[in-house]
Amino acid sequence: MGVLVDKKLDMSGQCALTVQKANHILGCIKRSMASRSREGILPLCSAVMRPHLESCFQLWSPQHRTDMDLLEAVQRRATKMVRGLEHLSREERLRELGLFSLQKRRLCEHLIGAFEYLKGAYKKDGDKLLSRPCCDRTRGNGFKLKEGRFRLDIKKTYFAMRVVKLWHMLPREVVDAPSLETFKVILDGALSNLV
Repeated sequence: MGVLVDKKLDMSGQCALTVQKANHILGCIKRSMASRSREGILPLCSAVMRPHLESCFQLWSPQHRTDMDLLEAVQRRATKMVRGLEHLSREERLRELGLFSLQKRRLCEHLIGAFEYLKGAYKKDGDKLLSRPCCDRTRGNGFKLKEGRFRLDIKKTYFAMRVVKLWHMLPREVVDAPSLETFKVILDGALSNLV
């Protein structure tokens, strides 16, 4: 898969390599595009640069704040290339362009993957990756997931552990969605309140 992991299972090397590739692509876009219009820059960045920032992120999702900031800096640099938005703050530029931060996109994709898994989409790929506790007495959304206990801190950043914490923060109407399309629509509104 081309994912770099050091002996401590740290993904900072993968993050640095990803940022380097995305910055090279962004530089090529900047040098080759005469127009700085939204219609020219945004589709190119979405089609050519952002896939590098998001490839295999279910596996190597950034664990440290510095890694997350490096990835967000690439997207910030891309949005500053659009003419007329240079003076706006990062959040205002993203809102104006109709984009989400990379962190919010990762959260959405993790939760969508968990929803699909819990609805039976990946039965043969892993048994009990995410499971429900034995009792039904829970507060909040009523569909809680069991949290594993680990001796090593590195396992707390694994996909199943990240998803469980996020899943517990979701309201009942999100986790009880009847279909994936409904889940995606309701999730967007719920994450706007969480992030």
